[in-house]
Parts: sequence; structure tokens; C-alpha cells
Amino acid sequence: MIYSFFRTFFISIVCGAALVAGASAQIENLAEKEELPKSIKESLVKSRIDREKKDFQELLERGDEAAKLSGELDKSFAENKRLTADDFKKIERLEKLSKKIREELGASDSTGEISATNSEGEKISSMPDAVDKLKNLSQKLSDELRKTTRYTISAAAIQASNAVLKIVRFIRQGKN
Repeated sequence: MIYSFFRTFFISIVCGAALVAGASAQIENLAEKEELPKSIKESLVKSRIDREKKDFQELLERGDEAAKLSGELDKSFAENKRLTADDFKKIERLEKLSKKIREELGASDSTGEISATNSEGEKISSMPDAVDKLKNLSQKLSDELRKTTRYTISAAAIQASNAVLKIVRFIRQGKN
């Protein structure tokens, strides 16, 4: 008798919990399907567009900063015939900028070989050649970013950012 009572009681508890969970799920689905007022939808779209414009402008600014930093590195190397501690800080900043640009363009992290190559596929073996190539590639990266819109992805810009990263790694390896 007691066994039947507890069994019936337990079954009714389980069924009640299932009904409550099902009703809760239906209420959530109705809330998701409910239409937002037109003014709120327009406001959300405008804020999304503004955010995309701001992000694209920041991308362009990163490209310009990368070109500026590599120009400063080239000038400093020409004057000193070596890279100073401040130059290595700029190289570190340039690496961070290039990674961020590549990430925003949708490319993944490629941990390839550290040795850098020039446009003909020949290895860059000297520091002056690497610094000069870094300046040229950073400028190319900035130019490629300027050619794009916020709606496009430039494979050339991704390649340029990867090339900049390879040369930065080559220069940093030369420091050690």
C-alpha cells in the first residue's frame, strides 16, 4: 500500500516537472518570436553599421601605423647600421599590429617557418635587406587595406600581413 502511494506520488512529481519545463520553453520561444518595434530595429541596425564603420577605420589606422613604424625602423637602421632597443619595441608593436590586422581580416594564425623570403622566394639573409623589405611590405599592407571596403576581405592584405610577420620574426631571431 505504502509502496503504491510513493510510486504514484513520484510519477506525479516527474510529470509535473516535465509540464513546467515544457511551458517554460514555450514562453521563451514566444518571447524570441515576438517582433520588436520598428524604431528599435532601426536603432539596432544603425548602431551595428556605426560599429562596423568604426572597426574598419581602426583597421585602416593600424595599417597606417604599421607603415609608419616600419619607415621609422628603416630610417633608424640607415643611421645607426643596427637596431636599437627602441627599434625592437617598435618591432614588437609592428608584430602586434600585423597580427591584429590579420585577425580582423579573418585569417588564422599560421606558425610557419621563421626564415623570411622576398617576393621572388629567395631567403633574406641580411638585416639591411630584411628592414628594407619590412618597410616595403608594411606600405603594401597599408595600401591593400585602403583598397578594400568594410564589406570585402583582401587576400593580398592577408598575404602582406603574413609576410610582415615572417620578416618581423626573422629580425627578432637575428637579435638573439
